[in-house]
Amino acid sequence: MSNQSGEPQRIALVTGAGGAIGVSVVRHLADTGALVVAADVSGEAARTVAAELAARGSRVVPMPVDMSDEGQVDDLVSAIVSDHGRLDYLVNNAGITRDSTIHKMPLTHWRQVMATNLDGPFLLIRAASRHFRERAAGGRIVNISSIAAKVGTFGQANYAAAKAGMVALTKVAARELARYEVTVNAIQPGFIQTPMTDAMPPEIRDERAKASPLGRPGTTDEVAAAVAFLCSDSASYITGAVLEVTGGRGM
Repeated sequence: MSNQSGEPQRIALVTGAGGAIGVSVVRHLADTGALVVAADVSGEAARTVAAELAARGSRVVPMPVDMSDEGQVDDLVSAIVSDHGRLDYLVNNAGITRDSTIHKMPLTHWRQVMATNLDGPFLLIRAASRHFRERAAGGRIVNISSIAAKVGTFGQANYAAAKAGMVALTKVAARELARYEVTVNAIQPGFIQTPMTDAMPPEIRDERAKASPLGRPGTTDEVAAAVAFLCSDSASYITGAVLEVTGGRGM
């Protein structure tokens, strides 16, 4: 399986592929010529993404996965390696929110967010690292954190804590996998325009947008372009880094 230059086609795995940022990441990586496995807890969402991009000539394989399920995560990586012979790019994008202030937050909501947003990336990095170590041919891992991990967002103790944990996980994985020429980096998006943010009351949406010096929300394509860069050969000497895509918020 090779691209037009004769190089082996890159195989990418993107979780949370059915979400707004996930769709853009899948599209950007597919545009680089990679075959992308679009994984999502919703099999229907993953199939929709794959069908839309197939119409553009991209190779996208949909796969359902619950990121909090250890067996499903291990099986996902095993299936990719079995079917395609390799895994080159891993993008941990899957995430959920269960917002409320700390004094009202049920322990179940804390644990649900941790299970998907932090346990899931750990499980996937663990499974992928075994393949990267065995193959010893390099690779890229990009973790989608959040600026909430840095600034703290009211009502998101569970989400912010999980995303902060993802930054620490990124740095440890970067140290451990460097000897195998695998880079591990994180991206912290700020206020990004998505269908979810579009549904906010206008005054709240405007307030969030103006929290950044650029005074506007970011786009999913701006986040995805950063992911594609960190997966590219141009970023081969960048590892353990946290790239903020925030319009300057939090600096």
